[in-house]
Amino acid sequence: MDTRIGSVDAAVETMANGSVGSPPTAHCHPITPAVQAEAAEATLGRHLARRLVQVGVHDVFAVPGDFNLTLLDHLIAEPGLRLVGCCNELNAGYAADGYARARGVGACAVTFTVGGLSVLNAIAGSYSENLPVICIVGGPNSNDYGTNRVLHHTIGLPDFSQELRCFQTITCYQAVVNHLEDAHELIDTAISTALKESKPVYISISCNLSAIPHPTFSLEPVPFFLSPR
Repeated sequence: MDTRIGSVDAAVETMANGSVGSPPTAHCHPITPAVQAEAAEATLGRHLARRLVQVGVHDVFAVPGDFNLTLLDHLIAEPGLRLVGCCNELNAGYAADGYARARGVGACAVTFTVGGLSVLNAIAGSYSENLPVICIVGGPNSNDYGTNRVLHHTIGLPDFSQELRCFQTITCYQAVVNHLEDAHELIDTAISTALKESKPVYISISCNLSAIPHPTFSLEPVPFFLSPR
C-alpha cells in the first residue's frame, strides 16, 4: 500500500513572521518507525510533536492560551517543527486548511472552548473539502473532570463536553486525552484516521499532562495503511 501523504516543491528556507522553531528540512513522507526517545523526551507533548513531523506536518498554526502553553513549548522543542503564531483561532484554522491543500495534511493548536469554538468554522470548511486537518486543543486539567467546577474560557457551565459535542459533527474522530495510559493510542489513532478518511480530527490534551513522560511514548506509531488515490 502507498502511504505517501503528499509532496512538497521545496523546503521553506525562511521563517515567517510569528513563527518559532526549526524550519522544515524535508518533504512530506510516510509514517516511519519512531526513534527510541530518551526518558526526558518521552513526554506526551513531544510524542504528539514527533507524530506530526512523521506524517509531514512541519508548521503548526497556533494561538497561545493558558490551557495550551506547556503543550506549545513541547511542540517548539521538536526539531523540524515550527510554531506559527496567528492573530486569532479562525486564522489558524484557515491557515491549516490551506497547508493541508498544499502539503497533504495540516495542523492547528488552540486553547480550550474560547479557542475551540472560534476555530469551528474553519474546521467545518476542511470537513466539507475532505482535508486532513489535525485540530489540537489544550484541554482542562485532568483533575478538573468530574469536579463540577466552572472554568474560565468557558460559557459558565460546569460542562466540559460542549466543545467536544460541537466538533463531533465536523470531524471524523475525536480524542480526549486526560489519562497518560491511553494517550499514545488515542493520538496515533486520531492522526491515522485523519489521513485515512481525509477529514479533520479533534485532539484535546489536558493541560497538566503535556510535560509528563510515559513508557508508551517510546513505542512505534499505531500501524495503518492508506489506499492509493
